[in-house]
Amino acid sequence: MASERSFTLSAGSKIPALGLGTWRSKPNQVKNAIKTAYKLGYRHFDCAATYENEAEVGEAFTEAQITRNQIWVTSKLWNTEHRAEDVLPACERTLKDLQVEYLDLYLMHWPLAFKRKGQSFGNSERDANGHPILEKDVTPLDTWRAMEKLVELGKAKNIGVSNFSISQLKPLLEHATIRPAVLQIECHPYCPNNELLAFCKNHGIHVTAYSPLGSISEPRVREDPVVEQIAKETGRTPAQVLIAWGLQRGTSVLAKSVTPSRIEENFDDKFTLSRQQMDRISGITTRLRTCDCREEWGLSHDALFDN
Repeated sequence: MASERSFTLSAGSKIPALGLGTWRSKPNQVKNAIKTAYKLGYRHFDCAATYENEAEVGEAFTEAQITRNQIWVTSKLWNTEHRAEDVLPACERTLKDLQVEYLDLYLMHWPLAFKRKGQSFGNSERDANGHPILEKDVTPLDTWRAMEKLVELGKAKNIGVSNFSISQLKPLLEHATIRPAVLQIECHPYCPNNELLAFCKNHGIHVTAYSPLGSISEPRVREDPVVEQIAKETGRTPAQVLIAWGLQRGTSVLAKSVTPSRIEENFDDKFTLSRQQMDRISGITTRLRTCDCREEWGLSHDALFDN
């Protein structure tokens, strides 16, 4: 049965509270994951061009005979496509791969423009150290203005950003014609992003949490003593506890798995934590960011995050 839990965005669209992430889902696995999730009641599917599996996601939508207005589809604009003239073609390629006529939400994946190498998708020029070369004359606001046109053309119903900090959001809020509807960020007890969540709430931006279960490397938030104790108290798994914590903070949550049993386990949006349990989890002081590309991209410490 489909989940009825949702959050209302600034323009009135309702985004399903629980979504299935498709990052790092291998060929053949993602198709089965989509079909399994849909049968279980998932109606929110999070995609991106750089995940290199959107065509297979589209095949899953078609093979499962999913009616378009029954699902929420998010995708993302990659860093090599930030120039204004590249935004529409990038979106149209995603629409073709996903076999849909429009996106419910299109996000700018990162607040950085990479200098594209040739015409192949995703290839960027590299410096002597192998780091992508930035297009310093292309700002997120330039890209955003091109994304606004996608709404006018009916290619995307809502637009937003991913992996932006407060300082990176402010220029968009000040100058945009269409304000960002959603910010998608890493969010779990080891990376709670409290200030960023408060900022978004004050400015009418909904937050979607990715990596809600933290990292598979140590320290693992799923193995945190507080999380494990609350799981025992409630008769739920650590994953279910972490997803409930995210939902009760007012964020939609993207749980990623290709394993049917875990896809089902994660889809438990009726379970709630007590205020005291929420506070105990929020009181965890360990800090760890799972998705940090600064070293890989040769960026300074403060290039992506405010703290």
